[in-house]
Amino acid sequence: MAATLEVRDINKYYGEGDSRVHVLKHVSLTIDRGDFVAIIGQSGSGKSTLMNILGCLDQASDGEYLVDGIPTREFDADDFARLRSEKFGFIFQRYNLLTSMNARDNVALPAIYAGSGVKERTARAEDLLVKLGLEGKTGNRPGELSGGQQQRVSIARAMMNGGEIILADEPTGALDSKSGENVMQLLMQLHSEGHTLILVTHDRHIAEYAHRIIEIKDGEVISDERRKPLPASVPEPGPRRKGSRLAYLKNQLGEAFGMSVQAILAHKMRSLLTMLGIIIGIASVVSVVALGRGSEQKILAGINAMGTNTIDIMPGKSFGDRNSSRYRTLTVDDSDALAEQSYVASATPTASASGEVIYRSKSATGSLSGVGEQYFSVKGLELARGRLFNREDIDAARAVAVLDDNTA
Repeated sequence: MAATLEVRDINKYYGEGDSRVHVLKHVSLTIDRGDFVAIIGQSGSGKSTLMNILGCLDQASDGEYLVDGIPTREFDADDFARLRSEKFGFIFQRYNLLTSMNARDNVALPAIYAGSGVKERTARAEDLLVKLGLEGKTGNRPGELSGGQQQRVSIARAMMNGGEIILADEPTGALDSKSGENVMQLLMQLHSEGHTLILVTHDRHIAEYAHRIIEIKDGEVISDERRKPLPASVPEPGPRRKGSRLAYLKNQLGEAFGMSVQAILAHKMRSLLTMLGIIIGIASVVSVVALGRGSEQKILAGINAMGTNTIDIMPGKSFGDRNSSRYRTLTVDDSDALAEQSYVASATPTASASGEVIYRSKSATGSLSGVGEQYFSVKGLELARGRLFNREDIDAARAVAVLDDNTA
């Protein structure tokens, strides 16, 4: 009989450098189709690591692992996922059931990734649960089931896609003795139906159910005892449940959406708080961005108010020349000549003085600027009320003034 699983001189390391741990040391073994193997050892012996490698949940650091005679060294993540989905079924000590789903949906879950249709997988999940004595419990969530019932659900889940090889990690570890006995009877029944069983346990009594016991200590196989011979013929455990890959890709979005809605409804308060946090976060970002843009616009408006592309020509040898008031080299005619140039939009003469401003019984210190009619265009100023003076006012020397907000 050809070996279903074979490991050749595999090693497994964790960590690097001084913290490197050699978990599995040159392990070699074969497991034939239809066998019932128990791997025993104390905690930390490496038995669960070996099971993870056999179930393609982990990979050896070196050595070779063959499934049905096919080396897996060149497999990528998708290849391993496909192999787990089609060939293996897993039973865990803590059940690993999704609390937001009922028993039927938990069992049907592996078939989603295999591409099975909704009706097909629902019907098979119902049949498996009834077969394992859970009729009437298919709509119950894990929290509404006993430990033994939850483990039956996990066994049904392991069989959903066929489960040609079933790996059970301490399947009775979280159960009382009676429930544990019932679970082992179910596993023996599965073995009689043609399933290859690999059981990981530290309990010698549980290991006695197996036909072959492999003991591991400190990462090494120290004994390999066959207690019962392999059966002469092994029945087919049932056809593998392989759905259409195209159908899976087609329904992937709908399945993901349905599962998301189900998870939201199962945890309403958590979903509400999460949504509230997202809303507050988005609102905060929008507010900060709006504040920044508003500040930017205000600064740009202030810069525009001072006049853009403006050149000031002042008397004196340099900026801040104390004797600049003595020079009389700049005249109004100079400003008019500049305004006539094609590259000048507007030009204005400016003269400033400060002093005391008196109006009737009121007085205040102020600043007075004498400017041309184009001054407001040069400075980018807009009139709030009244009118601006023009060239005629200047030529006639009319007493016209424009007041700013502070003076008005």
